Amino acid sequence: MNHWLVKSEPFKYSWDDFVKEGKSVWDGVRNYQARNNLMAMKKGDWVYFYHSNEGLEVVGLAEVSKEHYPDPTTEDPRWVVVELIPIRKFTKTVTLKQMKSDERLSNLALLKQSRLSVTPVDKPEFDIIMSLTQ
Repeated sequence: MNHWLVKSEPFKYSWDDFVKEGKSVWDGVRNYQARNNLMAMKKGDWVYFYHSNEGLEVVGLAEVSKEHYPDPTTEDPRWVVVELIPIRKFTKTVTLKQMKSDERLSNLALLKQSRLSVTPVDKPEFDIIMSLTQ
């Protein structure tokens, strides 16, 4: 199993929107590295849902429910989507400030490539972030 983090601006698409829909087609990715990350996602992988621009925090856990297929929002065959389902909202979110101040997360892709909307999270990092939600 691999682990991931996806970013969304809550005023455009929030965790609550995601839960209300019950699933999401993760579309609109137009960066090659983020696209490659979508293509590497496998059904059953866990995904942190991060609110960017406002909030700046990991707010919930999702799961990949369908692996990549062509993005229906464009006719350009280079772009793909995956489908995600919400697993749970965290009662205690993990802020960007917390992650930046934790030296164990110093190599976290979110911190190294802050503009990327889909990033991998290695297992130790995933476990650290999860422990911070307790």
